[in-house]
Amino acid sequence: MASSAEYLNGLFGLAGQTAVVIGGGGALGLCLGTGLGKAGAKIVVADCRKAQCDEAVARLKAEGIEAIGIEVNVTDKQSLCALRDEAIAWGGKVDMLVNCAGINAGTSFLDVDADVWDKIMAVNLKGTMLSCQVFIEKMLTSGGGSILNIGSVNSDKPLSRVFAYAASKAGVVNLTANIAQEFAEKGIRCNAICPGFFPAEQNRKLLDEKRVENIMRGTPMRRYGDPNELVATAILLLSKNAGSYITGAAFYVDGGFTCSWF
Repeated sequence: MASSAEYLNGLFGLAGQTAVVIGGGGALGLCLGTGLGKAGAKIVVADCRKAQCDEAVARLKAEGIEAIGIEVNVTDKQSLCALRDEAIAWGGKVDMLVNCAGINAGTSFLDVDADVWDKIMAVNLKGTMLSCQVFIEKMLTSGGGSILNIGSVNSDKPLSRVFAYAASKAGVVNLTANIAQEFAEKGIRCNAICPGFFPAEQNRKLLDEKRVENIMRGTPMRRYGDPNELVATAILLLSKNAGSYITGAAFYVDGGFTCSWF
């Protein structure tokens, strides 16, 4: 009879697998990469910022995790192809893809700048589409794989001052479901995590006193999330054993924010 540790490792263990974490140099991406690495995966940190890539890899290696860093531009298909090919050359194949790259900007609706809108859409939505496209192409010939996209609580709930971000994340969740449907019979699963309020570099500047008050009032747990609280859901959705019958889902990790909406 297997021990409880062996049983859990059989469900959730990721040993012998390679995960590419795009946006892996950011706070959430690094946390997810660390969690996947501690579960046994080799980690490819991909980010548009080489310094953040290098720092993330150093932190992962300090935890005993096998990792490399690769600079990438998620809005450029050739750059993503180069990332994929280098990741495969290093890890043998890509079993898991995490699309964690994202940017944000806060303005009133009438002040939304069209160029800023296009940039947010390009990184958050087009970048997710392109990376899924590029990696699925190889997953189809290498036994399948699992994809985790990052949505948001405002994928389907309105929040003030983040119009382009909200629209892009609604698109990510819809894209996730469509990809899941398209490739469900081909061994490729695609799911999304929709985080609640996890202060990070891209949104901290939006958190003025009034906004914080509104967030806390709307979150039943009355606190922000810690990035580590996303890791278990990510492992579930990416694990080929524990998550084998989950695809097209959007998991909300938000302290109850969406269930309290009225």
